[in-house]
Amino acid sequence: MEKAFAVPAFSAPLILPGASLRKAAARTALVDLKESSRTLLNECFRQFGIETVAISANAAERIRKEKFEACVLPLVDGSEAVMESARNSPSNSRCILYGNAQEAMRFSKYGINAIFHEPLERPAALKLVRATRMLVLHEFRRYARIPVITEVTVKIDRNRFSANSIDISSGGMSLKSSEEFGLGAHLEISFALMTLPRVQIRGVVSWRKTKSYGVRFDPSDDQRHKIRSWIESYLEN
Repeated sequence: MEKAFAVPAFSAPLILPGASLRKAAARTALVDLKESSRTLLNECFRQFGIETVAISANAAERIRKEKFEACVLPLVDGSEAVMESARNSPSNSRCILYGNAQEAMRFSKYGINAIFHEPLERPAALKLVRATRMLVLHEFRRYARIPVITEVTVKIDRNRFSANSIDISSGGMSLKSSEEFGLGAHLEISFALMTLPRVQIRGVVSWRKTKSYGVRFDPSDDQRHKIRSWIESYLEN
């Protein structure tokens, strides 16, 4: 346990053997949420040592000035100001953004990382926080895939389909789509991610579940380098 010791002027602070400085807790901003949702999310984040801060007034200004590792907010008219403030803030540009599923794609240009479904229920909320906690806690190297939601265009032969990304790594991407893609299907996908201009890359369907698919990028496609550089920058900042 840490203890405070008085030290003479100009002397070095006393450090006991085995003592360590406590790392500042990761903080998550809960912006304009209903009280019931704030209470539930506070309990979920606290289980993983993550502090929550409820914000209602001047949210965009606080997000711009204060340091937060994550931000949960309803995706409604006016939310753009908060997300714009976060993404343009030197200290919060890579914070994990959580939003509600109904409007996620409308705000995809801000790089929504995870979505929750309303009404918010404890099992689902806890599962979502558990799945993303490593990113919030900056344990980046343990997290091989970056959860991020953006619009994706899929091209197979002469057909084009729309899909949503679920997560991305330097080697591939998980997609959600109502279209049927067979295992082993060769395709071409294009997408943009915040600071990553639109890329167009070849891939193959490597796995499939109900309305979700895994695409493995073609190792010979040079666009992989751009995606890898973006991921490394995302993890390091």
